[in-house]
Amino acid sequence: MFDSPDFDLAPYAESGRPVSVRRTYCSWQDAGWRSLLVQCFDHAPEAEHLPLPGVADLHLVLCVAGDVVMRTHADGKPVRRRWVPGTLDLVVPGRATVRDYRAAAALRTIQVHIPSATVDRAAAQLGDPEPDFEALSAAMSAGDPVVEQLVRALPTIDGANDLYAESAAAFLATHLLTRGRHERPRGAEHAAVRSAVAVMRDRLSEPLTLADIAAEVHLSVYHFIRVFRAATGETPHRFLTRLRIEQAQRLLAGGTLTIAQIAERCGFASPGALSSAFLSQVGVRPSVYRKI
Repeated sequence: MFDSPDFDLAPYAESGRPVSVRRTYCSWQDAGWRSLLVQCFDHAPEAEHLPLPGVADLHLVLCVAGDVVMRTHADGKPVRRRWVPGTLDLVVPGRATVRDYRAAAALRTIQVHIPSATVDRAAAQLGDPEPDFEALSAAMSAGDPVVEQLVRALPTIDGANDLYAESAAAFLATHLLTRGRHERPRGAEHAAVRSAVAVMRDRLSEPLTLADIAAEVHLSVYHFIRVFRAATGETPHRFLTRLRIEQAQRLLAGGTLTIAQIAERCGFASPGALSSAFLSQVGVRPSVYRKI
């Protein structure tokens, strides 16, 4: 189902250049799996112009340690995004990218490759023969607690045979494709709405305004609000606030950041602004939620 157990190192090393990543776990070698490739990597402190060739498999990357400003160059303009523990990245199948980063703290990732045949079977069973991987990638950038917990657990599984790996791959593919269908905006302005959602997720920590987002998708503010609400059922402001609160929930549950640090990373002007919005949407304040 996969090309070679060594293909994963090719994007990280070139003749005459140092290897920029060290693999600490590989499910092919360490667990004997062939239906799912799971790898753990320790990354170099920085990388410049790191080419990553496109692969047919569905490739998930979970940041489990580090604090990195990642710049990804693919089709169109570069995307700048901060990677911290819990950040999920789904690489669109077949898309080659080039990445640059500098880590403020040691970067470690868990990376999962789901075979294309497994994805195709799940898509056929869901009645969705042409999954929208763009929409799915945008959805994953906001995080997914189910995917995160499963990906974290996979390298720790002892004694599981390939049937376990095959079942995990099928579940992940089905869950991801189902999530992608739910996240996919419909309507005549599908592309504009999808681009707007991607802008929100990629720039979650920035003080975005409606005018900023509308300009990015080449619509007037009035037209943008109308088509966005028609496609998603929410106003852009409410949608963005929900994304920020969901990210705050993940950071509160999974780390030791202060409320002020979480507010900054989730795009709130102050801890008080985060607390008010959090209370309105979740029903408790962030300090209480952290203890639950």
